Amino acid sequence: MEYKDYYQILGVNKKASQQEIKKAYRKLAIKYHPDKNKGDKAGEEKFKELGEAKEVLSDPEKRKLYDELGSNWKQYQQAGYNPSAGRRYQQQGSQYHTFEGDPSGFFGGGSGFSDFFESFFGSGSDRASGFRGSHGFGGVNANIPGSDLSGEIRISIQEAFSGTERILDTGTGKLKVKIKPGAYDGLKLRVKGKGEKGKGGQDGNLYLTIKVQTNSIYERKGNDLYMEVPIDLCIALLGGKQEVQTLSGKVSVSVKEGTQNGKQLRLKGKGMPAYGKNIQGDLYVKLFVKLPEKLNAKQKELVKQLRDSF
Repeated sequence: MEYKDYYQILGVNKKASQQEIKKAYRKLAIKYHPDKNKGDKAGEEKFKELGEAKEVLSDPEKRKLYDELGSNWKQYQQAGYNPSAGRRYQQQGSQYHTFEGDPSGFFGGGSGFSDFFESFFGSGSDRASGFRGSHGFGGVNANIPGSDLSGEIRISIQEAFSGTERILDTGTGKLKVKIKPGAYDGLKLRVKGKGEKGKGGQDGNLYLTIKVQTNSIYERKGNDLYMEVPIDLCIALLGGKQEVQTLSGKVSVSVKEGTQNGKQLRLKGKGMPAYGKNIQGDLYVKLFVKLPEKLNAKQKELVKQLRDSF
């Protein structure tokens, strides 16, 4: 049995007012009225769908129930949930001549509504009397599990390295979520029982996707990190110590004399921690020689002397 989108059938959005719903129904009902489309089976079916959509969306109780279950109605049906139990509906009568009511009068017998409608709200007699029927998702009470919810948490690369936590507003209270060191982009966390509340059944779960923001200094590949560090010409030529800022703090590395532009150093264990494991990636530092933009006369003379000495 196919789900019917009553909003789409009437061409209105889910926030449409009662006036907008009635206006849309009248316009389409005139277009597809059987008196104007005699012998047109497709037109008849469309007219029936319009009446069915209006029957639901113009009734606050029916509309609320329809919006609550939505496209998940099969899940509730299989669980034996009876959405019409304890609810009272009033038959609006067959005022088809003004395009306001149940179109069943055109097609003889029964409610004139689809199997989907009957499964959702019960048979026509149930709707008219307001009594609990045996239709409508089995006509029995059931324990309905809550739906799962999902969300996204954005963290910096430093937070991914060190671990962090977030306080989330779930609508029913505050929830503290702890994120272990080594979290990576796209990591999914499951918080059990923090989804939608069940109706007598188990509460749903909350699924959170971690989004690690890009960083201009560090590039991450798995648990390894890559960065570029500038060194001055003297250190490149003569060697020396160069300070490097890692995610765990500053370290001093040795640069050999005659280091070429693009030389890569490996700092073992200075990369990202593996999520949930006691191992650490490496940090790869690419050195590039930063040349002076301007030289004074004395410096130029010294460089010439250096050149001539080779």
